[in-house]
Amino acid sequence: MQKLIEIKNLTKIFSIGSIFSRIKITAIDNVSFDIGRSEILTLAGESGCGKTTMAKIILGFEEPTFGVVNYKGKPINRRNRQEKMNFLKEIQAVFQNPFSTFNPLRKVDSYFYETLHNFGITQNRREADRLIQEKLNAVGVHFDEFIERYPSEFSGGQLQRISIARSLLTNPSMLIADEPVSMVDASLRMSIVNLFKELRDKFGLSVLYITHDLTTAYYVSDRVAIMFRGNLIEFGPAEKVLLNPKHPYTKLLRESVPEADPKRRWTDKVKITEFEEEEYKKIGCRFAARCPQAMKVCHDQPPSYYQVDQVIVKCFLYSQERSESI
Repeated sequence: MQKLIEIKNLTKIFSIGSIFSRIKITAIDNVSFDIGRSEILTLAGESGCGKTTMAKIILGFEEPTFGVVNYKGKPINRRNRQEKMNFLKEIQAVFQNPFSTFNPLRKVDSYFYETLHNFGITQNRREADRLIQEKLNAVGVHFDEFIERYPSEFSGGQLQRISIARSLLTNPSMLIADEPVSMVDASLRMSIVNLFKELRDKFGLSVLYITHDLTTAYYVSDRVAIMFRGNLIEFGPAEKVLLNPKHPYTKLLRESVPEADPKRRWTDKVKITEFEEEEYKKIGCRFAARCPQAMKVCHDQPPSYYQVDQVIVKCFLYSQERSESI
């Protein structure tokens, strides 16, 4: 698979607290992975695992403390002004809440015309209307229903589709979709998720899909990366990671997905036994305090990565098996 984005040894450290009690939190800890062309890669895990920080670094909103992000083989932070403008055109984002994306006092179509003007994509109103109509059609929205309307005149699902259409105006190579269906009505979520697959197949678009929802992750993904407290703990083909998970944390995530019994809840399986900041500061495996299979070594030192059945897993359980250390 040809790589579009390559992340190498990425680390992001934040300092939090007052000047007298400041601590350092490693929000992303030496993470490496890649995103292929025309691929949907899901970054999954509970809140606070580092997913959104990763997205911000790729988009250029945050600088990494260490490591590098390459786009088409070149570091994203080593580009001249024109190259940075081209990068902004080629990497677009879709955020969690479509109603916060648009000013309620401003007509939605004005954002589309502004984007086209800022990037110099069209020369006149007629060209702009044609391109806007083309992108709206791609997401299932009619131009006549969209023009001259305010955000409050759309449903959450419609507005999220419009947000995706806006991101397509620059003909990007990649979309970063951060929890794009978490605030959409449950009955509409799969239609939005399905749209990402359609855009991949129609335009060759790559998608970094960020979510805590393993059901949509399984449906939409080519590959899945599971994160916990800044660590990438399992990474591989979606079916292998989600149907036959290797890491104890991924297994608990998988078991927490609602099935026949509606009384089963996340907290039935995964219990927080320490503060988040304590887990971030742990010397050994950051999941050890919660892990039902933790060994002494898990508390004393961080595990290595092992290759098991096409899946990369960061866990001592596989150190003695027929697995290849990465």
